[in-house]
Amino acid sequence: MAGNANQKLKLLYLADILKHETNEENVLSAIDITKRLADYGISSERKSIYSDIEILKDYGFDIISTRSPKYGYFLASGDFEPHEVRLLMDAVQAAGFISNKKTKQLIEKISGLTNSFDAKKLLEQVYVDSRQKSSNEEVYYSIDKINKAICQGNQITLTYIKRVVNDNKTVSFSEKKHTVNPYALIWSNDHYYLISNNVKYDNLMPLRIDRMKKVTIIEGSTIRPLKEVSDYSGSFDSADYVSKHMNMFTGQAKPVELICDNSIIEQILDKFGERTPIYPNDENTFVAKFSSAITDGLVSWILQYGNLIKVSSPRELKTLVINTAKSVIDNYE
Repeated sequence: MAGNANQKLKLLYLADILKHETNEENVLSAIDITKRLADYGISSERKSIYSDIEILKDYGFDIISTRSPKYGYFLASGDFEPHEVRLLMDAVQAAGFISNKKTKQLIEKISGLTNSFDAKKLLEQVYVDSRQKSSNEEVYYSIDKINKAICQGNQITLTYIKRVVNDNKTVSFSEKKHTVNPYALIWSNDHYYLISNNVKYDNLMPLRIDRMKKVTIIEGSTIRPLKEVSDYSGSFDSADYVSKHMNMFTGQAKPVELICDNSIIEQILDKFGERTPIYPNDENTFVAKFSSAITDGLVSWILQYGNLIKVSSPRELKTLVINTAKSVIDNYE
């Protein structure tokens, strides 16, 4: 019986062998494959391998027969190409909210999406800078619970951590418990955020996932309708929210008009989207119009461009920029 069971698994093992142990430079002959199957306790004959491969090809596997560098077979393309796996690895490596330990584990798992030869080369190229990584090992579990709560429409409780400078010049952490209505998860500004509503208020607020601990789903609870705490009457629009809330500062979005030097048109469109209305102002400048919360985050972003950006409206934003610039100057006097 055990032998028959193993035979039923033959095609699955054969598919795995071709996926992980072959590519254009590393092929396996029918004899090689029978030996590899024997390692899994499956006996096979060379002739049966030919018919098994044809079955896999009929199913959709891109298996190629070649005579160079030797006669044999290889899987030409799998679910992911090596460059696609590299993109996923780089994204995980760059994600500061994932701890150093979890980053290495996840990159190792992602490498399994391609054959072992390409995986080895990719792993050799990936460098994980632990200095840029979160020390919060609960991030994975927090994301899982938050995602479940959003899908189920449940509220959650969480402990939020912030750094505090003490009178004795040391830095410590303060913790505060919140009950929130979770609506969406967003990756922005190299951080992962939960967009939620604190049950005590009537607005949306972003919370960094890497600053959360003890996330708990309140079973039987029901989240507050999104339209009661935001301008979104249907589903949450992540792209719209990010474009209107610079650096995840909260506030009511208002029309903004900037006069910008032509040299930063790419930066403006990268920040606010390709569809941002822009109009010529004179031969050296253009006007950009968009909606954004008038916050310190927007002011800081504008000031980084110095005299390349001038606020045209609203007056509230213009005043904030002027006052902030003056305070910077005063700080050096």
